[in-house]
Formats: sequence, C-alpha cells, structure tokens
Amino acid sequence: MDGYSFFDDVRVRFAETDAQGIAHHANYVVWFEVARVAYLARFREGYRSIQADGVEVLVTDVQARFRAPAYFDDILRVHTRCVGLKGARFRFEYAVEREGTLILDGHTGHASVASATLQPTRTPGWLVEAITSAER
Repeated sequence: MDGYSFFDDVRVRFAETDAQGIAHHANYVVWFEVARVAYLARFREGYRSIQADGVEVLVTDVQARFRAPAYFDDILRVHTRCVGLKGARFRFEYAVEREGTLILDGHTGHASVASATLQPTRTPGWLVEAITSAER
C-alpha cells in the first residue's frame, strides 16, 4: 500500500461478527489499536517505554470510512503510519485491506499526557526521532 511502511495482519474471529457474518464496525477500532501497538513495539519496548517515561498516550478522536464489509475468517492487513508529530499531538492513519482490496481507511488522533497529572506533555524525544526516521 503506497505511503505505508508498516502493517499487521488480523483474522476476523467468529465472535467479532454479527448475525450476517459481517465484522461489527466497533472491531475496527480494536484492530487499529492492535496495529498501533505493534507499530510502536518496533521502538525500544514500545508502549511500555513510553509509560516508563511517565507519559500516557490518549486517543482524542477516531474516524473510519467503510468501503466494503469484512467477514468471518477474513485475514485483514492493517497498514499503519504515524503523521503530524507536533508537541503533544500526533495521528495514526490506517488502511485496511483484504486480499489487496481496500475495505476501510481511517485515523486516530492522540495526545501525550503526563501520567501523574494527565496534563499535555511533549511526546518523548526518542519516540519522535524513531517515528520520524521510520516514516522517511
């Protein structure tokens, strides 16, 4: 997928489908998170290292645009990239495909906050550098 250098695959489980065998829309947010955590795991110890720096990363918004349904037992490739790193804010963008066909795109907005106070704080420098390098 053009513009994405990272992906993670997920398989649609039976419990994630409705009576028609179609993946329920709420699962896409979970799959975004699965891919996002895997994306971050490439840098130091991933999310754990962010927390060790006294920082939490909150989700500030979610958007998804559905193009086609996913079904039980489909293997979905969730392409992920991080953009717009500025101060405490950044955004992950996603493109979900099944067998090379785009079925959904979307994004999640994020804010870095101090763990103790939940007040905005800059995203750790090591993470900004790692993401910037990975997204080149």
